[in-house]
Amino acid sequence: MHLPFFQSLIYQRFKLLLHNNNIYMKDSFIFGIHPILEALESGKDIDKLLVHKGLHNDNIQNIIREAKKRDIYVQFVPVEKLNRVTRKLHQGAIAMMSLVEYQGIDNILPMIYDKGETPFILVLDRITDVRNIGAIARTAECTGVHAILVPVQNSAKINAEAVKSSAGAILRVPIARSFNLKEDLKFLKESGLQIIGVSEKTDNLYTNNDYDLPTAIIMGSEEDGISEEYMKLCDSFAKIPLKGEIGSLNVSVAAGVVLYEALNQKSKTQ
Repeated sequence: MHLPFFQSLIYQRFKLLLHNNNIYMKDSFIFGIHPILEALESGKDIDKLLVHKGLHNDNIQNIIREAKKRDIYVQFVPVEKLNRVTRKLHQGAIAMMSLVEYQGIDNILPMIYDKGETPFILVLDRITDVRNIGAIARTAECTGVHAILVPVQNSAKINAEAVKSSAGAILRVPIARSFNLKEDLKFLKESGLQIIGVSEKTDNLYTNNDYDLPTAIIMGSEEDGISEEYMKLCDSFAKIPLKGEIGSLNVSVAAGVVLYEALNQKSKTQ
């Protein structure tokens, strides 16, 4: 796509502003039928599509159809919400662009092996709070995680708040987006990685695992933990002992405990 075309149709890109070590980010978006269709057809990363509720013309239906083919969330909203995003001629549709460039885990993993490094992947199952995503990404970057794997469905969006919560770290760690997390976990296993599930439903303490091996660590939701279908794929589990009356840690804190144990083990062998 040529820049003049998007300039004429007002393609607004996000801006990073650094101030007192804080990161503030303005979400980017595309509006109008033809710019959105071109963005969809060219494979641009789109987080969600806002569509005027009750608008059913052919152009809108084409956009919705193309978005659903690519598993992009479509939200039907009143026109007032669209007008709050932009007062320009949006024609009933606005595409909210992703702030990160997503990759496939099948592309990331070979590059890790090619560099002669031992893969260290973090998998997030149904982590829906953007601040937790940001905090986890910050710890992941500090502990040498090669990539974070997140599902398309039931996962917090990588938005401005997530970037701010991560202190910008989320822009430094490759984010792999999964359209089928079960199949991607099988791919990791077939590629030589052990799958370790962090769960209180085990007697195996997190310190008992060997994180020097090629490893993918799964963190589950605070409400339900790791999904049962993914638990069945785990080679080992990691329990963080608790002495208080509260039954679990915040997921970002739990991730930090396990990731730093892995870093500690790796530091001793390097």
